[in-house]
Amino acid sequence: MTGAQMTSPSDVANTSADPGAVEPDPGPRPLDSQLDVYGLTHPGKKRPNNEDHFLICALQKRMQVYHTSLPDISHLGANERMAFLIMVADGVGGAAAGEEASRLALEAVTRYVSGALHCYYTSDPHDDSNFMHELEQAALKVHNEIAAASESDKSLRGMATTLTLFLGIWPRGYLLQVGDSRAYNLKDGNLTQTTRDQTMAEELIDQGVFTRADAAQTKWAHVLSSAIGGPQAAPVVRGFDQSWGQVGLMCSDGLTRHVSDDQIRDRLMSMTSSRQACETLLQDALDAGGTDNITVIVARTIGGNQKE
Repeated sequence: MTGAQMTSPSDVANTSADPGAVEPDPGPRPLDSQLDVYGLTHPGKKRPNNEDHFLICALQKRMQVYHTSLPDISHLGANERMAFLIMVADGVGGAAAGEEASRLALEAVTRYVSGALHCYYTSDPHDDSNFMHELEQAALKVHNEIAAASESDKSLRGMATTLTLFLGIWPRGYLLQVGDSRAYNLKDGNLTQTTRDQTMAEELIDQGVFTRADAAQTKWAHVLSSAIGGPQAAPVVRGFDQSWGQVGLMCSDGLTRHVSDDQIRDRLMSMTSSRQACETLLQDALDAGGTDNITVIVARTIGGNQKE
């Protein structure tokens, strides 16, 4: 099992920026000490390799002071947090190929997102459509890079990966989705899946071929209709407003194959920390069979809505 703990804002329900709307005050941006996030990944019980990768990181505005006469430089804001980035990628294509695809996706997307932040901070703060387009283009660039790498290296033929990305720039948040890894939001005791699975089953549900209950039992339930590096990538980007008091979860389908939404909700409602929630949900998936690689990330704000 691989785990990593850092701080991050939680995921929230989807809304869109409306220049004419009066938005509720989201409160101050949480301090690092008021954020709690933990992530882990595990190969499961049946597979020798782990093709999942995840990343939790802060994108910072840095200032390096070389020489000064000032007695205290702590007030200069040298390491201000600009954004928080959380990603889950579930590789497909067989052992080495799948692991390589998910690794390449996270590394490349991180570079592109860092560059896209310039677009965010130089554009109209009431219209983030250009920035959302930049995120979509970043995913498509990575898709093309992985597809090209697959074609040029016979050992990597067929490699592809899901990609679920959360980017928090308080008070806005953004979700990018390709594939069937998931993001959830827990608010006021209600758990909502905030991403849509890009699977053949979901397409057939939309066409009225299957009910949701029937589709879950078919072979199409885990056949991707969109994947980074696959035959087709159709990234979907959503923007929303963040707020205090919510819990976000991101995971690969190794969790949701075995753990129901109701069980996820119960675990998040009773959590004592993000680490404890991740470890408990991982054990739930393993106890139920652990047939796939399992990745879980949980994030929340803690300590109350306090001013910086």
